Amino acid sequence: MKAFKAYDIRGEWGSDLNEEIAYRIGFFLHRILDVKTVLVGRDMRLSSDTLFDNLTRGITDSGVDVDEIGLSTTPMVYWSTAKYGYDASVMITASHNPKNHNGLKISKTNALPVGYDTGLNRLEAFVESDETCIPVAKKGVIRHKEVKDDYLKFQLGYVGNHDNLNIGVDCSNGMSSLFVHELIGKAHYINDTLDGNFPNHEPNPLEAASQEQVKALVKEKGCDIGLLFDGDADRITFIDEQGNFISPDLMIAFLGNYFIGERHEQGIVLQDIRSSRAIQEYLNRYHAKVETWRVGRAYAALKLRELDGVYGGELAGHYYFRDFYYSDSALLAASIVLRLLAEFKRQGRTMSSIVKEISPYYNSGEINFKLNRKQEAMDAVRDHYTKLQQPERFLDFDGYRLDYPDWWFNIRPSNTEPYLRFLAEAKSEERLNDIVRKVSEIIRTFAD
Repeated sequence: MKAFKAYDIRGEWGSDLNEEIAYRIGFFLHRILDVKTVLVGRDMRLSSDTLFDNLTRGITDSGVDVDEIGLSTTPMVYWSTAKYGYDASVMITASHNPKNHNGLKISKTNALPVGYDTGLNRLEAFVESDETCIPVAKKGVIRHKEVKDDYLKFQLGYVGNHDNLNIGVDCSNGMSSLFVHELIGKAHYINDTLDGNFPNHEPNPLEAASQEQVKALVKEKGCDIGLLFDGDADRITFIDEQGNFISPDLMIAFLGNYFIGERHEQGIVLQDIRSSRAIQEYLNRYHAKVETWRVGRAYAALKLRELDGVYGGELAGHYYFRDFYYSDSALLAASIVLRLLAEFKRQGRTMSSIVKEISPYYNSGEINFKLNRKQEAMDAVRDHYTKLQQPERFLDFDGYRLDYPDWWFNIRPSNTEPYLRFLAEAKSEERLNDIVRKVSEIIRTFAD
């Protein structure tokens, strides 16, 4: 089914995902997660109430109870799942997708993600089957559970004194609006009302068009930093005081100043395979070890728990924390970044100067090539460079990553689309341009 992805269930409402599919997902959920109660939260999308009604009707018709927490951020569902000991939860959201989309993020015990390889594949098979959903005699019940006060109290524990900062905040009309005023306080806010129409821009903080308003706000108000949340508040991107977008992976390095520098925590920092080598180089000052793993929460949260890592992050703007049950939280990341920047400002430092110190590299950004012969193209790129020079490090668990002394690249296939994604980084702009040009030339020979 088109809506079942590597990390979650997501698609266009009314076609990829509809009332019947939502009901069957709910009805068969207990087949992959043997539970008696499911925690359910939802965002403010126009179809979320309908999806909730059908999902929970399916769950209760199968004899399983529902504890619903109402409107929530995705991280609030993760936190509540682990905090209160639930063995299954569902967050109704399409995250950063357009307004006509919706979806489901499913977690199990300790808020561990359920991805396609860890249960969604079996759930998909049940939903697609010819089996009739016959309600059990003793149906489950739906109860309301209040968690917002406890969750806010937890989040407030990470808020420092950042009264010296001038802050710009764009909530994308998404779920961060539930808590952002209480956590950040005085700031210049835009798009901070819940609106499933997303009237101002798409709730995707990586899209250049979505960044335009907060960049303009930062420049107009003379802000020290800008924050841009996605639709369900599990991702965040940052804008420096000059109105420039900060690559999210570099903020993984910045967060080390708190967890390892200030709190002196011991352990591993996790990054995804697309992340800058500057992270390890910057964190060497704290003698921290950085591990590299696959892209996506379904992999990152599991790996961070396996390693008992201190924290981690992804190029997409996810930040994971051991303190947060190894899950991701945009609001928690925001609070920590602000407390750190406030101290740096007292020392006369700006966000742009810190970012410049973190990374000496020129970065291509992620480049997408549309083609179907993805594996052949990847192999050709790998073979070209390994024949020229053997890399210092070679990773092959999420596409390929080849590291050389002054540059590196990652090439990986999209899980859901006919795209090959490429990203490179080099210490000279000329070298970077040469790499991008050569890789583009190789890949074009495999175009359909």
